[in-house]
Amino acid sequence: MTFPPQYAIIKKNKLVVTISITPQEEEEMDMNEKPKLSGVPETMLQTVYARAKETKTRGAIKDTKAVEIIDKINYDFSLADKDSAMHSGVVARTIVLDKLANKYLAKNKGAVVVNIACGLDTRCYRMNGYSHWYNLDLPETIAVREKLLPESGEISQIAMSAMDDWSGEITEHDAPAIVIIEGLTMYLSEKDVKEIFDVINKRFEHVTVLVETMSPTMVKRMKEKSIEGSKAKFTWGVKDGKELAKLIPNFRHIEDHSLAEGMADFIPIFKLLKKIKPVSNISNKIVVMEK
Repeated sequence: MTFPPQYAIIKKNKLVVTISITPQEEEEMDMNEKPKLSGVPETMLQTVYARAKETKTRGAIKDTKAVEIIDKINYDFSLADKDSAMHSGVVARTIVLDKLANKYLAKNKGAVVVNIACGLDTRCYRMNGYSHWYNLDLPETIAVREKLLPESGEISQIAMSAMDDWSGEITEHDAPAIVIIEGLTMYLSEKDVKEIFDVINKRFEHVTVLVETMSPTMVKRMKEKSIEGSKAKFTWGVKDGKELAKLIPNFRHIEDHSLAEGMADFIPIFKLLKKIKPVSNISNKIVVMEK
């Protein structure tokens, strides 16, 4: 699939329009338009806003880069402000993934990190110990990221679909490797998920994967208020890591971490709820897989 040129227009240090256009259309643009994104890429604005808001209020996480980004964007976040479930979920998975990624990098100095469907994720600025961090997402998403988070050196951007063969973009060969897949699989199909793991399998002889999954029950029943106006819909889920392992035979299941574990850091009742199996079963999980 090919995409038209992407432009992010900056006006008074605020990102006021992000839209796919041809050079001929550039002169006709309305400079006062807000970011025009739809579907999954639009969700990146909601998640970075949740991290920024949490940083500036309760402080269960500290993401100063997210605050910097939100300060540059002219966008209506009123729906996100009303969506407490989305906010708590983003904060919880940030806590769980940060702990797991930090643990891996502490044991595997100089590791290569591939962050699939990165959006405006800022984890690479909170982590230490890696040799190269690759942020991968759709071309239209990377076009926005390049304006807000210009990256080079040990942090690289890859403008490709997660299902494309991006293996040739990773230049390191012998370093330990970890792949992070956050907030993506629930918007895909089983075939898509298998294709992503096929690329990972092709590229790495040994690799750890941290992948967020949603239960089939929640896929059917859950709606996030903040993305109702977009085309993003939950479409796929899996019961747990053991079930996921049946779909990707070259990988073995290590463990599951319910997002209820992250909730427990800022909502005390979850210290008890996370131990209740029905709660952990319906909660999104960070599944740890290895090859």
